[in-house]
Amino acid sequence: MGALLVKTVTAAYGQDSLKVVVAEKGDGILSLLRKQGVNPYDHYDDFIAMNADNLRDSIHLYAGRKYIIPKVDTVEVVQTLQGKSRQIKEVKGVDYAIFGKKHATVIPKSERLKGNVYYLVSGHGGPDPGAMATYAGQKIAEDEYAYDITLRLAKELISHGAMVYIIIRDENDGIRDERILKIDHDEVAYPDKTIPLNQVARLKQRVDIVNRLYRKHRGKYQRLIVTHVDSRSRGQNIDVFFYHHEKSKNGKKLAESIHKTFQEKYKKFQPNRVYSGTFEDRSSLYMVKKTHPAMTFIEIGNIRSKKDQRRILDPDNRQALAKWISEGVLRDYEK
Repeated sequence: MGALLVKTVTAAYGQDSLKVVVAEKGDGILSLLRKQGVNPYDHYDDFIAMNADNLRDSIHLYAGRKYIIPKVDTVEVVQTLQGKSRQIKEVKGVDYAIFGKKHATVIPKSERLKGNVYYLVSGHGGPDPGAMATYAGQKIAEDEYAYDITLRLAKELISHGAMVYIIIRDENDGIRDERILKIDHDEVAYPDKTIPLNQVARLKQRVDIVNRLYRKHRGKYQRLIVTHVDSRSRGQNIDVFFYHHEKSKNGKKLAESIHKTFQEKYKKFQPNRVYSGTFEDRSSLYMVKKTHPAMTFIEIGNIRSKKDQRRILDPDNRQALAKWISEGVLRDYEK
């Protein structure tokens, strides 16, 4: 990625004087904020709101244009009576190794989901990479991108006080900011079970793990979110779809809440594009049919479509997807 230009100017935004920087070719929203010392995950939406009219597809930067950087008020400086020393008070986070060294720290944002339990299952993994495709001469696999989005979602939910079980896990990967995610086969099922090669055995293993944990936490608010990347015909690009069990009112409400959030985000950030994703019954899917918690099954794009590849491979897009899903989860619970 290109480095930011050193030159900065200030701009008025409301009553505050904010920094403005010029983006170079290769810069994305995450790297732009990170280089300015701003937590990109806490201030991603603020940045988009401030720069909405200056973004391509509402989420990409234009090289050579100026962008407003959100003001960060996370550190309070208090002088002593003598004025000789300063006490620094800052928000402390908790480290989770599963998110990787760069992204390990989770800064608490609220307790809106405190006491709630969420089970997150990313599709495929272990001996099964899922759908495969080629990008820039390199192989890419569905399971790696579904897992990265799932980790980002887990971090968002934890920041709001939720207890989160990441059912399919890779202790070595963490959240990754690369476009091409290296393919491996060392994922395990919670806590450290080898993932079977046989598809039915693999799905049954996940169902058994979720249902056992569900019984353990009986009486608590519990939800399951399964994330896949679709693999339709090569030229077909699709939107994000949400499925639920036909007899689960709470599952339908969860799927509908996230779906509605996506509709609103598209209307706000991509007003010239119609969102065609739906939420609907798909009780025939094994995970939908067999698991006990109210759940939604999410299909994100088509890994074989060149248009959808741009959505899935861009780490900014993966973060936006996770953020929007988490906002739908909050909406579901609070309504």
